[in-house]
Amino acid sequence: MIDRLGADVLILGAGGAGLTAALRAADASPSLRVTVVVKGLLGRAGCTRMVQGGYNAVLTAPDSLDAHLRDTLEGGGWINDQEMVWTLVREAPGRVHELEARYGCFFDRTADGHIHQKPFAGQSYDRTIHRGDLTGIEIMNRLSEQVRARANITVLEECRAVELLVDGGRAVGAMVLDIRRGELIAVAARATLLAMGGGPTMYKVIACSADKSADGLALAWRAGLELRDMEMVQFHPTGLVIPGSLMTGALLEEGLRGAGGHLRNGLGERFMQRYDPARMERSTRDLVSRASFLEIIEGRGTPNGGVWIDVSHLGADNVERAFRGMVRRCRDFGRDLARGPVEVQPTTHFMMGGIVTDSSCRTMVEGLFVAGEDAGGVHGANRLGGNGVAESTVFGGIAGDAMADFVVERPAPQVHASVFERTVHAVNAPRGRAGDANLYALQRELRAVMWDKAGLVRDAAGLAEARAGVERIADALGRVGVPGHGAFNVAWQDWLNLTNQVTVAGLIVTSALERTESRGAHYRSDFPSPDPGPIYTVRVRQRRDEMIVARVPVDFTRMRPPTTARVEVSVDVGD
Repeated sequence: MIDRLGADVLILGAGGAGLTAALRAADASPSLRVTVVVKGLLGRAGCTRMVQGGYNAVLTAPDSLDAHLRDTLEGGGWINDQEMVWTLVREAPGRVHELEARYGCFFDRTADGHIHQKPFAGQSYDRTIHRGDLTGIEIMNRLSEQVRARANITVLEECRAVELLVDGGRAVGAMVLDIRRGELIAVAARATLLAMGGGPTMYKVIACSADKSADGLALAWRAGLELRDMEMVQFHPTGLVIPGSLMTGALLEEGLRGAGGHLRNGLGERFMQRYDPARMERSTRDLVSRASFLEIIEGRGTPNGGVWIDVSHLGADNVERAFRGMVRRCRDFGRDLARGPVEVQPTTHFMMGGIVTDSSCRTMVEGLFVAGEDAGGVHGANRLGGNGVAESTVFGGIAGDAMADFVVERPAPQVHASVFERTVHAVNAPRGRAGDANLYALQRELRAVMWDKAGLVRDAAGLAEARAGVERIADALGRVGVPGHGAFNVAWQDWLNLTNQVTVAGLIVTSALERTESRGAHYRSDFPSPDPGPIYTVRVRQRRDEMIVARVPVDFTRMRPPTTARVEVSVDVGD
C-alpha cells in the first residue's frame, strides 16, 4: 500500500528558496494547503543555514542596480540569463527589508543605524549584507519560526522526494519517501516547487551540506526537463585543510579576503600577483580557486597540500569580533585564525547550472516551478559571493506568489497508481538484493574520478576518463544490494543518493566535453581561452532515453559584453 496525501502547493526542499516560497504562498491565501518536504529537520538541514558571508543587495548610492547587474554578468562570463539577473538585482533590496520587517531577521548595522554592507570579491561596491559571519543561521532560524507559526503549512520532516509525478504533460505532485518509516507517499498537488538545492557532493572535497546529493536536478532530468550549463561547478578557494577529517573542505568565507586577508603559497609568496595583480585576493572565486590549485600541483603548496590564508595582520580583536564563527571553527581544530595563517585549499561549493526556467520560476512542465540552486541561469559561469542566498529568497518568493496564483480555480489532480508504479519498483530495487558491488567503494570511486578528471582543470582526455568512470559506476549500482528493512535504512538512503549523484555527474561531464573553451569556473587546459565566436549556453535534455546536447546563443537583453570582455581564465597550467 502507498500512502496518499493531497496539497494545493507542494514544496520540495526547505532551504531559503523553499521556506520563502512556503511563506509567500501561505500568506497569499490562508485557505491554501501548503506542504513542505525536507530531507532532514526543518531549519537544520541544507546549505542556506551554512551561509557565512551574506546577501547582496543594492541599498545606497553610489551602488546601483546597473552596477550589480554588470558585476554579476562579468563574473558569470556573460552566459547568464540576463532577465533572471535583472529580476535578482531589482528584487533583492525589497526582499532584505521583508526578511527584517516581516520575518524578523536582523542584520548588522553601522554606527548610525544603517544596514552594514561589506566587500566581497567581484563587486564594484560594498553590497554584502550580513549577520556577522553567521548570516545563514539568522535567515533560516527566522524563516523556520515563521513557517511553524502558520496553520496552513504542513512540514514533512526526514522525508525525501524520489520522483516527480507527471501525468499528461502536467506536474501532479511527487513520490516522497518517509525515511523514518521506510514507506512511500504519493503526494498529489496542484502546483509543485523543486527547491531541493544542488549540492555537488559527487566530488571528493566539498563545502556544501553532506545531506545534499543533487536530488532535484536528477528528478528534473528523469522528468524530461531541459538543463543548462551543468559544466559550471563552483570551487571555493578557501576550504579548511584538516588532515584525516571529514571537515576538510569546510568553508572559510569570502569576507576574509574582502576584509584584506592575504593568500600565500608554501614559499610565503602572495601568489595572486601572478594571476590577477589588479584585484589580488579580491579576484573572483573561479580564478582564485584555480590559482590556488595550480600553486599546489606545481609544488608550491603547504605541508598538507594547501595554501595559507592569513588575516592576523588585521588585528586579533578585529578578526575575533568580525568573524567569530570562523574563529571558533578553526579553534575546534587547533588553528588560530585571529593570530596566524591557516591552511586552506579549493573545495567544491555550488552548481551554477541547473533547470531552465523563466523569471517567474516556471518550467516547460505545467504546474512545475523551480527556485534556488536547482535553477540555472542567474549565475552563468561563476557565482559571486553573496548572490546565492539572495537568489534563493528572491526567486523563492516569486515562486510562492506564482504558485498561489496558478492554483486558483484549478482542480486537484487525480493521481492514478499507473503514474508511480515504475517508481515504486525502481526505488525499492536494491532492498534485500544479494549484490556483488560495494556501495561505498563506488561512492569513493565517483568522488575521486570527478575531482581528478572533471575538477578545477579539465581536458578532453580526462573528461573522457570521467565519463567512462561514471558510466561504469552507474552500471554497478544495478548490482548493489542493501538490507531489506525500510525504517532508517542508511545504506538504502546512500544508494538513492549515489544514484542521483551519478546521474548529475554524467550531465556535468557531458556538458564539460561540449564546452570547448575556458569560461568562468570551466577551465579546459586544451582550450585555455574563451571561444572567439558567439557566446553560448550548453543545454542537455533527455528524449526517449537519448541525451540531446545543444549550444544555444546567449540573448543579451540588458547589456552586451565589451568587445574584449574580461573572462576569468588567465591561467596557464605550465606557469
